[in-house]
Order: sequence, then C-alpha cells, then structure tokens
Amino acid sequence: MVEIMASHWIDIPTSDGGKFKGYLAIPAAGTGPGILILQEIFGVNRSIQAVADYYAEEGYVTLAPDLFWRLEPGLELGYSETEIQKATNYLQRFDVDQSIGDCGDAVKTLRALEECTGKIGALGFCLGGLLAYLVAARTGIDCVVSYYGVGIERQLGEAAHIQCPMVFQFGELDRHVPAKSREEIKAAFAGHSDVEFYLYPGAGHGFAAPERPSFDKPAALMAHTRSIALFRKVLGPHYDLSGLWDRHTELEFVIRSAEATMTTMVAAPYVNHIPTMTGGVGYEELLRFYKHHFIQKTPKDTRLIPISRTIGADRVVDEMLFCFTHDIEIDWMLPGVAPTGKYVEIPLIAVVRFRGDKLYNEHIYWDQASVLVQIGLLDPANLPIAGLETAKKLVDETLPSNALMKRWAESATPG
Repeated sequence: MVEIMASHWIDIPTSDGGKFKGYLAIPAAGTGPGILILQEIFGVNRSIQAVADYYAEEGYVTLAPDLFWRLEPGLELGYSETEIQKATNYLQRFDVDQSIGDCGDAVKTLRALEECTGKIGALGFCLGGLLAYLVAARTGIDCVVSYYGVGIERQLGEAAHIQCPMVFQFGELDRHVPAKSREEIKAAFAGHSDVEFYLYPGAGHGFAAPERPSFDKPAALMAHTRSIALFRKVLGPHYDLSGLWDRHTELEFVIRSAEATMTTMVAAPYVNHIPTMTGGVGYEELLRFYKHHFIQKTPKDTRLIPISRTIGADRVVDEMLFCFTHDIEIDWMLPGVAPTGKYVEIPLIAVVRFRGDKLYNEHIYWDQASVLVQIGLLDPANLPIAGLETAKKLVDETLPSNALMKRWAESATPG
C-alpha cells in the first residue's frame, strides 16, 4: 500500500498573547525537516494548502500560517476578479512588520513540534515571497525560497542582514516585479554566492499556481526542482534515489510484479513512453498498464546495460542500452506488431522524477525509427535513420560519424 501523509489545522500562540491557525501537513514518514509556507494575498486557500501537501509528500513537515488572521481569520479566496479586488483591499490594511512577528511565532511552533526534526526553511509566493525575504533577514531561518515576491526592492536595506542561502524565482513578464525591480534585488546580493536568481522566459506573475490563468507548467516544474535542490542541500532529508530506482527496475524486469512495482511509487504517479505515448496516469491506470501491457509484454531476455547515470535533487537520468529479442508482441513499444524474432539494441533514456522517497513519474525516450529498422519494418535506404549502429556508436565513439550526411566529404580540407 502507498503511504499517505496527514494534514490538519493547528493553533499558533503569539508573543502578544493571542493565537491563530496554521495548516499543518505531516509527511508519510511521520517526521522531517520543517518548511514554513507563506501565503499569497488570497489567504491560506486551497492553492497554498496544496503547496503544503506537496512539500509534505517531499518529506517535510510544513506549516502555512494564516497571516491575515488579524483582519479576517480563515480567509480563503480564489482568483476571480471580485476575489482579487477583495484580496487587494485586505493587502492595503495588512501590517507587514507585524506579520513577520507572526511568522516568527509560526517558526517557533513548527520547531517545537515533535514531528519536526532538524532545520527549518521558508517558501513564499507573491506577498509570501516578500515575507519569506523578510523572514530570512529577521529570524533564524536556515534557508528561503521566494517566488515573485512583490515589493522586495523597497526593502533592500534588509538584504545585509540575510545570512542564510536563498533562491529567488521570477517570471520574465511579471508586471508586479518588472525587470528594473529584479535588477535592483539582484544587485543587492552581488557577491553572495549562496543566493541564486532564476528567471523564467515568457512566464508572468503567479506562474507556479495551477489554479491561476497565469500558470506556466514548464516554468513551475523547473522552479520546483530548483527549490527542492536548495531544501535538500540545507535541510535534507537525503534519499538514495539511485538505489530507489534500481529497486523499481528490479521489481519490473527481475521480480516482474506489477503490485510490488507500484509500492515504489507515490499515490498518483504516471509513466509516459514518449515515442509511443504509452503508459498510465494515476494509480489504477498505471497498475493496469504495468500488469497487463508492460511487465508481461516485455521479452524475457531483456537486458538493461547502463551507460551513465546522473542524480539530481529530485530525479535520476539514466542512459542505457535496451536489448531484447522481439519474440512477443510488445504492447508498449511495438503495439500491434507481431513478433519478428529479431534481436534489437537501442539507446534509451529514462528521466525519473521523485517525490520524497517514492517515484512520481517516468519520461522514457528512445529512437523508434531504429527499432523499426532493426525488426525490418522500416527500410533505412534514402532515409536519415540508422538501426543497430546507433547502439554500437553509443558504446564506441570511434565508429564512423556522419555516415548519413551525403555531403560530409565536401567539407574535407583539400590536401
């Protein structure tokens, strides 16, 4: 069974004798480092709660404090024009300095939880991006990620007080944080090797929020990986992603158990074999795919010969030779093609993303034209494609290059 994390609201006592609520999410392991999740102007709404859940799935104890509690406790707004106007009205009455005190109280509460082990970071969006910056300057936080923080350029006097590593994430087309503001912020951290700046071309304000019209999925995915890289480096937890991937492939190709393979994955995983668009999205569909169309439809003599492996903060990229005899109809690679009995070797790339210590998705790439050439379904004559040669040259770079380029000889130096 896949482990599920837990979430609920808790009370956060304040230094001035009050208390307010915070949304707490606990990872499936039960413990982990802490991350303070700092809201946009829309309150701790479903979007912010989803971020807290997301990072709990990554292995962190997350707390999203309700920082509008002094104006209206429990405010949860969406992104319609009416709600944006209402949120803007609250922002005009919001006391930023007082909220940093509330953030400090939330950090104390988070640090005191028995589930929270080790260091604490902060992650904020929009207004929360500004607050994350100020939390870095005024509290003993261990690292901070700020997404499109609005108004930071007006608070650059605080930059000198920041001693912890930071990541700033900005959208190129963000009218609330224009290029001039971004350059001023960047200049304030000149010479700080532990402060990173990332700009996402074509992305606007709110690019990381799936519920917003400005959501930019490619930018959000890249930004999340960079955020996780900082949190893993400073806070942990550190997982053996290479070992987890090896175990997953053992269950697929050696043990050949779909159910066991699924235990290595998150509750809602997906697999996409890019050339043939086969795989599955979600637990039930992927289990069905593994059980009926992948594990039992992969030749018994299949071998995975590793060429290289790159391990990042949240993913493994494997370069390998995929070798097999086409003695069975391979639903996922050659759907509808009767067995030819031909032996095939192809370079294959697996980009495997993790959430915490579970696989989240796999993007698998190979040269389908090379497969078709090797089983005799595609004639390479007069086409810029190759068969077994692609696998051979991957292993031996001294084999001829440019054999498909008819004009290659023309560029040779005379004499």
